[in-house]
Amino acid sequence: MRVYLKFFFLMLSLPGLAMAAQNIEVKSLRYWTAPDHTRLVFDVSNKPEHKVFLLENPHRLVIDLSQASLKTVFKQPGRKHPVFTGIRSASRHKNDLRIVVDLKASVNPKSMTLKPNNKYGHRLVVDLYQQAKNAATGLVAKTSVKKTVQQKARDIVVAIDAGHGGEDPGALGKRGTREKDVVFSIAKKLAKMIDKQPGMKAVMVRKGDYYIKLRERINIARKAKADLFVSIHADAFKKRNVKGASVFTLSRKGASSEAARWLAAKENNADLVGGVSLDEMDDTLASVLLDLSQTASKEASREVAGKVLKHFKSIGHLHNDAVQKAGFAVLKSPDIPSILVETAFISNPDEEAKLRNAKHQQKMAAAIFKGVLGYFKEYAPADTLLASIYKKQTKHIITRGETLSGIAVLYGVSMKSIKSANALVSNTIRIGQVLKIPLDG
Repeated sequence: MRVYLKFFFLMLSLPGLAMAAQNIEVKSLRYWTAPDHTRLVFDVSNKPEHKVFLLENPHRLVIDLSQASLKTVFKQPGRKHPVFTGIRSASRHKNDLRIVVDLKASVNPKSMTLKPNNKYGHRLVVDLYQQAKNAATGLVAKTSVKKTVQQKARDIVVAIDAGHGGEDPGALGKRGTREKDVVFSIAKKLAKMIDKQPGMKAVMVRKGDYYIKLRERINIARKAKADLFVSIHADAFKKRNVKGASVFTLSRKGASSEAARWLAAKENNADLVGGVSLDEMDDTLASVLLDLSQTASKEASREVAGKVLKHFKSIGHLHNDAVQKAGFAVLKSPDIPSILVETAFISNPDEEAKLRNAKHQQKMAAAIFKGVLGYFKEYAPADTLLASIYKKQTKHIITRGETLSGIAVLYGVSMKSIKSANALVSNTIRIGQVLKIPLDG
């Protein structure tokens, strides 16, 4: 599952968080359309105090800027533009500026301000996310989660990383068993189980006996748009009586050091956090966005790791009966939940024998599969086929850009019923928060 940050952008647009600005000049407008949204970028002379809201009959987006004036003529969209038909402006209360975007349909607007960089000055950015439509009627789907899923149901993608490979054999057993061989065998068995499960798809990070750099493994998973990253290993220790399985997630220290690394390289990465480019953002904003992404990813990682560990307990000894934390490089993707499974100690003669046994490899693969499937039965993203298969899904993890009203529409329930089920006193939600969804609400 990927970690998305759209909600934070919405918070930035609230009047209470905007700093007062005087004599703002709107110098120019640029806009372009991506597959899921259209972005409007207003070049302004200083950080503007602004408010963004929608009007209906007909659909319009309104952008109010305090103490602002227009110093340009807006370029109008072509007739075939998918989102809006025109853009106009007028003075308001003598000193303020109102900009109106005439829309073809309702959108979900998100706004933010950007500080100057080496290419641009101050900017006001407004993203217009198109709402899902019913293919038959052209209307926004508001009846049930089933309709939404049927329109764009996708497979959940699990990236399976068999540790080591090629010139790196990994740990060696007393009988000469190489870690890279047994974990690749387990990985292939796990991939077959995942591919047989309707609504799930496996992606093997390495497909043969060759070495892949640790961070390249993360990149492979990201290119595959993986919802989960599972790295499989076999542990070793100098004392041969040490045994058992362990499951790891990223440690706090590892996450902090990785965040620093991502931020240092942000200008060379156009797509760091759930599809959001950090290269135009100031360090503080980029740091907050990255922290939010990591928080949501770590929450999901802990959930799935706990379920995998539970199933390993049923097939053998656990080296640690709780999920462990470490700074493994392959766990450091900020936007993909990731776990590392130490299946057994290859340095233990008994466990080495089990690792060499195809039937026991199958049991290990099954333990991982059951844990992963158990997690997605509860937390399948709403746009996936698995979510429609397990219609009794009652939990939802908040991701980037989601609002309480949007979640209510997605599941075909009322906001009031969601708030009641979760004892919420306001409409405020946070990334990583788990909501109970009363599907009969």
